[in-house]
Amino acid sequence: MKKVLAVDDKPNIIMLIKSKLKANGFEVITAYNGVTALDLAFSEKPDLVLLDIMMPNMDGFEVFQKLKDNGDMKDVPVIFLTASGQRTDESRAMEMGAKYFLTKPFSPNHLLEIVNKALSQK
Repeated sequence: MKKVLAVDDKPNIIMLIKSKLKANGFEVITAYNGVTALDLAFSEKPDLVLLDIMMPNMDGFEVFQKLKDNGDMKDVPVIFLTASGQRTDESRAMEMGAKYFLTKPFSPNHLLEIVNKALSQK
């Protein structure tokens, strides 16, 4: 069973992600901020990370950089989820090495498709 770490400061987004992925055979662990996300990433070793950009304390870009700087996590695919449709955020995410960039609101079916695609490319 593939393990996904979902990180978002909005509980409704976490619930949506969790229900869709669990119903399709994934184990889902969740975090509502970057600090907790990093702790879970390093202890749980997920197969994929879904990461919001705009969060309090530490944004998604900071979390992503810290994951990439860690030997154990540097090859784990990351998919950014954001309410910001700014092209600069998408460009930055892709330049940093993100697999995909999804803008909220997103379709749960599209999310599942992208998660499966990212894991198959790993």
